Amino acid sequence: MMNIFEALRVSHDTQRALAARLMASGPDGPERHKIFLDLKRELKVHETAEERCFYVPLIEHDATVSAARHAIHEHHQMDEMVEDLEGRPVNGPGWMNGARTLCEKVEHHLKEEETKFFQEAGKVLTEGQKMSLAKDYEAEFLTLRTSEAS
Repeated sequence: MMNIFEALRVSHDTQRALAARLMASGPDGPERHKIFLDLKRELKVHETAEERCFYVPLIEHDATVSAARHAIHEHHQMDEMVEDLEGRPVNGPGWMNGARTLCEKVEHHLKEEETKFFQEAGKVLTEGQKMSLAKDYEAEFLTLRTSEAS
């Protein structure tokens, strides 16, 4: 069984792979749009489950409240970037620059979580909490992914 940090990294790896595929995609054909939609869905499902099952419990601790709020703020920034890209054609002028900015923000956010925030959270959570939060996160992620697919 995974702890919360390992569980979150599964989606982090998926996000990185989708971002790399998006950046490597060509302007013609449906592939770029499909990859963008896959990345959008992965971000939405991950951030919702992460906020509910990881950040909300960490807001209760003085040592992690600021970092949790910062991470949630970055989720909202990425949501706005996705929304902006949705309103434009994927082969239109400036779309790829916006996608690059989004992918850079995603990478910044994931790196910050993994190198800073996970360590801070690891100090305030017990081993039991880390396992319990992983179980909650995985269940929430699966529920959200299923509802997004339908």
